[in-house]
Amino acid sequence: MNNAEQQFLKELDDKLWKSADRLRNNLDAANYKHVVLGVIFLKYVSDAFEERQQELRELFTRNNGDDNIYYMPRDDYSSDEEYQKAVSAELELHEYYQEKNVFWVPREARWHFLKTTAAQAIGSVIGHDENGNALKLRSIAWLLDNALEAIETYKIAGKLANPKLKGVLPRIGRYEVENHNLTELINKFSDTSFSNPVYNGEKLNLHSKDILGHVYEYFLGQFALAEGKQGGQYYTPKSIVTLIVEMLEPYKGRVYDPAMGAGGFFVSNDKFIEAHADEKHYKAAEQKKHISVYGQESNPTTWKLAAMNMAIRGIDFNFGKKNADSFLDDQHPDLRADYVMANPPFNIKDWWHARLEGDVRWQYGTPPKGNANFAWMQHMLHHLNDTGSMALLLANGSMSSNTNNEGEIRKSLVDADLVECMVALPGQLFTNTQIPACIWLLTKDKKNGFSLDKRKVDRRGKFLFIDARNLGFMKDRVLRDFAPEDLEKIVQAFHRWQQDDNYEDIKGFCYAATLEDIKKHDYVLTPGRYVGAAEQVEDAEPFSEKIARLSSQLKEQFEKSGRLEAEITKNLTELGYDA
Repeated sequence: MNNAEQQFLKELDDKLWKSADRLRNNLDAANYKHVVLGVIFLKYVSDAFEERQQELRELFTRNNGDDNIYYMPRDDYSSDEEYQKAVSAELELHEYYQEKNVFWVPREARWHFLKTTAAQAIGSVIGHDENGNALKLRSIAWLLDNALEAIETYKIAGKLANPKLKGVLPRIGRYEVENHNLTELINKFSDTSFSNPVYNGEKLNLHSKDILGHVYEYFLGQFALAEGKQGGQYYTPKSIVTLIVEMLEPYKGRVYDPAMGAGGFFVSNDKFIEAHADEKHYKAAEQKKHISVYGQESNPTTWKLAAMNMAIRGIDFNFGKKNADSFLDDQHPDLRADYVMANPPFNIKDWWHARLEGDVRWQYGTPPKGNANFAWMQHMLHHLNDTGSMALLLANGSMSSNTNNEGEIRKSLVDADLVECMVALPGQLFTNTQIPACIWLLTKDKKNGFSLDKRKVDRRGKFLFIDARNLGFMKDRVLRDFAPEDLEKIVQAFHRWQQDDNYEDIKGFCYAATLEDIKKHDYVLTPGRYVGAAEQVEDAEPFSEKIARLSSQLKEQFEKSGRLEAEITKNLTELGYDA
């Protein structure tokens, strides 16, 4: 995005967040996110519907000389009134929206209706039911819930119009938000141009889907910060997600996340394809058709957040029939993915069940019953096809622990030549834990990886270690983040090792190891053991001269401190204080 687009989105984020943040007077973050995200979703589906409707109206009414199969000639109707009625009726046919993957939005869920109705007095008649009985506005929460219910349950020819959304959308009435707060939220979203936006007189190349998708993602991040530990269960920091996607480069194929949270990896993958369209000479919209998204999530609320996130992004998805435990109720038992990406919860203790004894997934050793780290890894490997690659975030202990069979599992993975790269991350990256983390990158084929147009060097029997603990910056007093140049440094090191015969190590940062190297370290995979110490820049100033210079500076500072102390004492005495 250019500077104008970035600034537009930043100011939009601030404005909408300040409006939404007022709800915190009445609700905690874990609850008010559902209210705000529900409103964002209604705005998105309505905008997308209206954009398609405007496109169709132009197709119906304009004879531009092209082969326009949609064109409805005015001469076929006896009057303008009859013609406009025919056009309006045609605009309400579900098929026109379905063919463009646009959700069907019933009249009572369209944004114009919501906005105008929210401005009316409570108790006003806003329509009639199918039996002709008057419908009265009970509350603004009821109005929004009625819209969400309609989108989920509306049927055409006896079939759900939006089957992907069944049981997914939140309900707002349960949180007892005051009418004026919800009306203000609706008005804030109404006075922002999501279609054809302009910033400082410049028309922006941003569509409604792009803007509302960005807003949804921004709000997820803000809610995660507000919720702290609980928020980390559904949100992985954006820079870490971006890092993993950029390293794996999933251009096409089946992408799977067994602990998907709100679906951040899928969104980042979607952006990755768009960002590299020009570089790889393909059309992003066409390339996205070659990606299939599969996910699973045990938390019912988070499962719904992910489905809404995909819907807003226009990403087709398969998240199983329900929220479910990935170990005990695998929603994709036959899936063999090309890419697997995940940030499973670290060091889960209470995960084991007797039914998991002897499970086919434990090909490299039975995971300890008191820690699920290697269970997640083997579950992901089980779902990886014969040329697939994967990445997952785990606690640092997974790289070195030898307790409860973990060391033997790690040895089996290394000996099977599945481990491709280990990345040690800096601390304080996550909102929900201070546990240091690492990235495991594994692949089933180090000779011929699955890619769009990428040549890979034969790296069988070779392993890359990257120590990124010194990268990043403190974005506030508690959280660390990666700058774009940090991400680029890590990604480039990995891709150089994968693709360049002339790859060279960088002391203190990356090292290409052999199986013999790893054996010498007893199969411990901590990058710091392999990369060595960074080369220090030699100090040209002689030691004796440096000591003399620093001593002189210190003497000056002491003298200055003494003068300041005397001046303060004098001023306090003049004011009548005993210094």
